Amino acid sequence: MNIGQASKASGVSTKMIRYYESIGLVRPADRTDSNYRSFGPREVNELRFIRRARNLGFSVEEIGKLLSLWRDRERPSREVKAIAQSHVADLDARIAEMQAMADTLRELARCCAGDERPDCPILADLAEA
Repeated sequence: MNIGQASKASGVSTKMIRYYESIGLVRPADRTDSNYRSFGPREVNELRFIRRARNLGFSVEEIGKLLSLWRDRERPSREVKAIAQSHVADLDARIAEMQAMADTLRELARCCAGDERPDCPILADLAEA
């Protein structure tokens, strides 16, 4: 199948397929005699794998490691688990940071009268930083 068909089958845009190929995340596609990319079921499955991993928030570097492990049928699962656990820890830290930001903004908004007066604790707090 051509790149458009592979895109449709995998849910990955043609632009991202080209990008993933350019950075070496996926192997270069075979080429037809007229130099068009040609994709088979293996490549489409890898693109689906990448799409799912991106949807779970894995970085391109992490996806590269996961893809390498996925391709290696002899790999120990502990390596995969370690990557997943590290990613969960990163997500938990980001969630905590975002919750702290939301709490701060919630409190600042509570303190703001939101009326015709010019004084605003939200702007005052931003100016302090």
